[in-house]
Amino acid sequence: MADVEATPSFRLAYVPGATPSKWVRTWNDRLPDVPLALVPVAAGEAQEALLGGGADAGVVRLPVDRTRLSAIPLYTETTVVVVPKDHLVAAADEVVLADLADDIVLHPLDDTLAWEGLPGLPALERPATTADAVELVAAGIGLLVVPQSIARLHHRRDLTYRTVADAPQSQVALSWPEGGTTDLVEEFIGIVRGRTVNSSRGRAPQPAQPKQKRGAATAGTRQGSAAGGGTGGRPRGGSGGSKAGGSKGGAPKGGGSKGGAPKAGRRGRPGRRS
Repeated sequence: MADVEATPSFRLAYVPGATPSKWVRTWNDRLPDVPLALVPVAAGEAQEALLGGGADAGVVRLPVDRTRLSAIPLYTETTVVVVPKDHLVAAADEVVLADLADDIVLHPLDDTLAWEGLPGLPALERPATTADAVELVAAGIGLLVVPQSIARLHHRRDLTYRTVADAPQSQVALSWPEGGTTDLVEEFIGIVRGRTVNSSRGRAPQPAQPKQKRGAATAGTRQGSAAGGGTGGRPRGGSGGSKAGGSKGGAPKGGGSKGGAPKAGRRGRPGRRS
């Protein structure tokens, strides 16, 4: 794989409706020395951009040519129908394709849904782009079925959208050229998959802190005991805890001059005075 430091930047293509901003922020935090350049592309041009060297990877819509491109599915979008706010569909929370049977349903040339059979009534001609189709919906010409992110992208105050429960759905994926899995591509894959910076495939894992050797710690404890009286363990001979002068671990019993050594004597019952 290519050396990370030898690559001056990373180019990420993205199709309309895709929002890679959260991944870009993570990239900038982890690799501030490697600029990430965003390359907007039309949905139908994303594959060509990747194969032609216009981008190192891309957030695209499936399907792609899996013989030439690698792809990791990211998420599947809800499909909605865009309608004027005063349309009957707007009164429902969710519809099915059969509810659109009496309406003209626009099918733009850049449509990203894989239809087995188009819903509704056909328009006289297909709009060139989704943006053109949205304008026709606003003019009352027909309705438009698209992924929800596309409806949000082309939001207008005079339009709304509702979920279509049984419509085909669009799947978004991260894709890159087969055989072009560079270190930077691996970095972005890790970010998309939620790997932490210290994961096994991370770029700069933090080194583990060295543990203190047991022998060194024991030697230090002994030195402290010899110099200042130990660290809370049982005293070993000497003043303040000897068998000759007092109870275990405490002050000596039986009196003695202040500051001097305790008087020697036998424990137990005191002798009779003469």
